[in-house]
Amino acid sequence: MRRWLTAAALGGVAALVLAGCANPAGVDGNLLDDWPALEEPKQFVPEAGVCHRWPQQVGALGVYQPIDCDEEHQVETMHLGTFNGDTATRTSSPPPGSAGWRAAWQECHREITEALGADWRAARLSLAILLPTDAGWSGGARWFRCDLTEVKSLDDPDPVLRTGSLKGALTDSSPLSYGCFNPKLSKNDEHIEQMTSIACNKAHRSEFVGIYTAPDVTYQAFSKDSDAIHRGCLGVIAKYAKLPDNSDMRYRTGTIYYPPGEEEWSAGDRGVKCFLWLSDRSLTRSVKDAGSTTLPIQ
Repeated sequence: MRRWLTAAALGGVAALVLAGCANPAGVDGNLLDDWPALEEPKQFVPEAGVCHRWPQQVGALGVYQPIDCDEEHQVETMHLGTFNGDTATRTSSPPPGSAGWRAAWQECHREITEALGADWRAARLSLAILLPTDAGWSGGARWFRCDLTEVKSLDDPDPVLRTGSLKGALTDSSPLSYGCFNPKLSKNDEHIEQMTSIACNKAHRSEFVGIYTAPDVTYQAFSKDSDAIHRGCLGVIAKYAKLPDNSDMRYRTGTIYYPPGEEEWSAGDRGVKCFLWLSDRSLTRSVKDAGSTTLPIQ
């Protein structure tokens, strides 16, 4: 409609000029230079350092409602990254398992660990990476969101409604950090049904000792080699308890481990959560730096 009106006005101006009529004062006779230049359309880009009431599945503008982290929320955007290189030239967003997705996971992991003060996987926290919608990617969006959520427990991934930012949450002793546990085994003692958290000065048979970084192999090869995971966790226990990392470790303690799922593995997570496990006795203290007195050869 505006183009039609502009064309008609130009026709009228031409008629006036041909008739020899002078332009009024302050009018240059050129209507085209009086329109303000249109701004370039701005692509939606979310913010870091904000929180969200509920978890989201995709970074869509229509559901983007950030709030202050002092308000009740379940999600905090800890970092905002940008895809670069070959990934940025893709016609569609990178799928899980691709080099671009794994690079995004590594950046999220690094930035979040630094912001928290310790590895987020050593606490009741869950990472989600959000990408633009298909339409957003086609329009030029190349960002990725690193969202962190507090979860109920080691065995219950349901999000917790919380207030306050998670920044610096793991710099000191934190209620979010994994500590000591009493495991509930299945009837045939083949797997763990539940890990009940308990203070380390209370009788317990298991303790979180750290993260074992598994080799970068296929998920199928990783999940089948339980002996390698067990040995890896024994090495983590040895470092945690200040013990020699040798063949005697298997006579000092057993292990319980929580590996990443296939989806997490595909995203780039190679971290196995390792726990020592005493099948025949309980402890009433942490084994951190405890040495062979607390974990003797049995």
